[in-house]
Amino acid sequence: MRTTIGLILLLGALLGGCATTSTDYRQRMNALPEHYQQFDLVMGWETRVEGDQTVIDGVVRNVRYFVMRDLEIWVALLAPQGKPVRREVSFIIPSDLKLDESAPFSIRLPMAVKAGDRLRFTYKYRGSDGGDGLQRDETPWMQSFERVVVAPR
Repeated sequence: MRTTIGLILLLGALLGGCATTSTDYRQRMNALPEHYQQFDLVMGWETRVEGDQTVIDGVVRNVRYFVMRDLEIWVALLAPQGKPVRREVSFIIPSDLKLDESAPFSIRLPMAVKAGDRLRFTYKYRGSDGGDGLQRDETPWMQSFERVVVAPR
């Protein structure tokens, strides 16, 4: 009997923790200074310089698909002519981001950015609306957008 009660309490704590995490990510995204919204995802982030490196920390949320698989976020620092100088990636965990779920990301560029520099964000994933379980109904997708660095922290 004690084991059953202990398992029920443990399950309640775990499920309650999941709900809190989702709320925390939404609150964190709302507090972030930079935002991007498209039909499939919403992203918020902050850019800061730490020594001679640039750190981009943020939150991404799936707003379109039943599940996004293997979501990657790439950030490239662009030269004045528009060519990438350096780019780095963050692989989103969990690898299956369900509808309306959020996850954190962090990217570290090995150089410091300054106001006026341009960053190109590229994200890619395989989106699925569910399917019958026997074969995956997945759509590969990739999207890019650029942002000018206003004032890194």
